[in-house]
Amino acid sequence: MPAPPSALVAGDLVFLRWPRASDTKPFVAAVRASARLHGNWVQAPSTPARFAAYRARFAGARSRRGETATHVGLLVCRIADGAPVGVFNVSEIVRGAFQSGYIGYYALAPFAGRGYMSEGLELTLRFAFRALRLHRVEINIQPRNARSILLARRAGFRREGFSRRYVKLAGRWRDHERWALVIEDWRARRVRSR
Repeated sequence: MPAPPSALVAGDLVFLRWPRASDTKPFVAAVRASARLHGNWVQAPSTPARFAAYRARFAGARSRRGETATHVGLLVCRIADGAPVGVFNVSEIVRGAFQSGYIGYYALAPFAGRGYMSEGLELTLRFAFRALRLHRVEINIQPRNARSILLARRAGFRREGFSRRYVKLAGRWRDHERWALVIEDWRARRVRSR
């Protein structure tokens, strides 16, 4: 089954698209159903107002122009039925000499552990390096989040460091490991996998 016309980039299992207003009710329901999965790892938009604010910041007109985007939010959807299975965000995009951004992500229950996020990350990297023309992307992961670390490692990210009390989540400042990938390593990895 081919990906729909709304797809920004597509793989075998999933495609990426912009979140839209019509996603509000099912998205908020999916986030609420994923509370246990998300735990203290992420704070996803769990109300219609928060989802609207997220869409405005991560999928508004500025986000859709690659050369001016500072925050880009992408829904990961199954090709088979269009169901949203997760989210990838590229945020704090800095241009000039950096050409860099941060990737954040989370799966939606009950789709975790099925390979959708692995393919979604590969598609997000393609979008970040090709459409956004970034040179470097970074993922910050709490040290106990083994599944997230494995996802980053499988995609070719390298651990570059450790940040104490880096982000405040669920009311506490939490340590994070810094993982990064540059376009040269991404390209080399793609050539080796052919």
